[in-house]
Amino acid sequence: MVSLKLQKRLAASVLGCGLRKVWLDPNEVNEISMANSRQNIRKLVKDGFVIRKPQTIHSRARARRQAEAKAKGRHTGYGKRRGTREARLPTKLLWIRRLRVLRRLLRKYRDSKKIDKHLYHELYMKVRPTTHAQ
Repeated sequence: MVSLKLQKRLAASVLGCGLRKVWLDPNEVNEISMANSRQNIRKLVKDGFVIRKPQTIHSRARARRQAEAKAKGRHTGYGKRRGTREARLPTKLLWIRRLRVLRRLLRKYRDSKKIDKHLYHELYMKVRPTTHAQ
């Protein structure tokens, strides 16, 4: 059996893939062993003696199924948590959300004339971290 290391390397370079994706026809070993240039390899590729193997399938079905379950709330127990509670959902983020909700509500009330601008301002100033501290 003649060594086809050079031909395989050249074929990989010509086909633009790795060595493991190059298939050399075992019935045409003598023909392939004569090829010692990229030009010759290109001819063999055209003739079908050298083929680029297809990509191996890497299914995401399991990953999708896991993601679906996670969306339902599975696999989120204490044992699956790596970060602290603060890292997973910062209290600051919760605070910002709460603050924005209240400010939006005040704005809505002022625009719909449920409260006048003086009361709006008074309440707006109360919707602040310093006023909740007491």
